[in-house]
Amino acid sequence: MIRRRKYREMAIGFAVGLIANTLGVLIYILLFSDMGIIETYQAAVEQGHVGSLLALGAVLNLIAFFGFLKIRRDERARGVLLATVITALVILYYKVAGG
Repeated sequence: MIRRRKYREMAIGFAVGLIANTLGVLIYILLFSDMGIIETYQAAVEQGHVGSLLALGAVLNLIAFFGFLKIRRDERARGVLLATVITALVILYYKVAGG
């Protein structure tokens, strides 16, 4: 029972991490791009900057991670960390594959 709750809390943190990263990317595009969301993403793909765009979006994960730590939700913070690591692996793929 406790193990199931632990994984549920990690899953919630993982979902929060993905949502925070997505919101971070969207906020960055809306604040700093003259183009729309789709056009900016297409330009990032063409110019090979998708990894950089994802990295900038991951900044919001810091807020989620430390917020969960502050309220002593360690398993949720671990889920956010997992989402951040997976984002880092995706960024590495884009940098190595050149796509």
